[in-house]
Amino acid sequence: MTGKNETMGFSLGIVGLPNVGKSTLFNAITKAGAEASNYPFCTIDPNVGVVHVPDERLQVLTRMHKSEKTIPTVVQFVDIAGLVKGASKGEGLGNKFLATIREVDAIVHVVRCFEDSNITHVDGSIDPKRDIETIHLELILADLATVEKREHSDAKKAKSGDAQARERQAALEKLKAAFSRGCLARQAGLTDKDLEGVRELNLLTLKPILFAANVAEGDIRHPEQVALVKAVEALAKPLGASVCPISAKIESEIAELDEAETPAFLKELGLNESGLNRMVRSSYQLLNLISFLTSGEKETRAWTITRGAKAPKAAGVIHTDFEKGFIKAEIISYADLVSAGAWNQAREKGLLRLEGKDYVMQDGDVVIFKFNV
Repeated sequence: MTGKNETMGFSLGIVGLPNVGKSTLFNAITKAGAEASNYPFCTIDPNVGVVHVPDERLQVLTRMHKSEKTIPTVVQFVDIAGLVKGASKGEGLGNKFLATIREVDAIVHVVRCFEDSNITHVDGSIDPKRDIETIHLELILADLATVEKREHSDAKKAKSGDAQARERQAALEKLKAAFSRGCLARQAGLTDKDLEGVRELNLLTLKPILFAANVAEGDIRHPEQVALVKAVEALAKPLGASVCPISAKIESEIAELDEAETPAFLKELGLNESGLNRMVRSSYQLLNLISFLTSGEKETRAWTITRGAKAPKAAGVIHTDFEKGFIKAEIISYADLVSAGAWNQAREKGLLRLEGKDYVMQDGDVVIFKFNV
């Protein structure tokens, strides 16, 4: 067979001004050891770290089926060098890193929401609104250059009778108008048809945004009371963006602990879970993702799909042949399987369902795909 897929996940590009805690956060959540120093551009190459998506259901199913392996789905974090004013024109480390952002599924924008006289801010003061606007302007300018380049190319094609190029002109005009107002592409009022026409441009300001509000260690229990976090939330709302308060310092401390020590450490801080868990969950929601599960003696595994995906598409995440030869799917919800105690007991109780090609997958579905190639 051909077309085997490895563990599917998604990628998040971490951006932000220098010295906002971006690389510290990256180090903590990936334990990848990217250099983090008190000066701009200490991240010379985009560092990539892959972390497991926490999912307690996997451990339960592993024990149930005595699985030899447990394989969670993953999220890839890409740490991109601190952007500054003029990055879109090559200032700082410039276009190289803007190009890296184009490859990710969503942008995690780390915003400094703490005061610390020992850590210099690149603009001399703490102002989330200014910082966010600085990054957004650079992304807008980069997208404007992309749109103008395509507009020039499409003008020639339209004269030659290319209908697709003519149709795309309206979308490009909407984007240019939005950029001139300082708005992101996601605020340009694009229709579904417009979006389809500009999809291949991979615009930076169309990507979903998660603001990671980096707060002081003492503020993480009640970030909703922090004025700087409130400022980020006010800016996020009209963008349809999410906000996840996080303390890079605490995440660094968690990274140094043994896994068994983490629950007690979090409890001592009055926290139920780590910032990484919250960030991953927020990212899942932002990207409209869910996980389905497969489990047996060889392995218990989680797979990431887009919410609303039908059974054949989910099968294709495991192996392209599963989608091509899809016949049906034997499905049970995780809760029902745990309640039954085992797959055979679930079958005896009539809890298993046979679903066809039109079945819409649900988060936590435990599945056996039937296929014929």
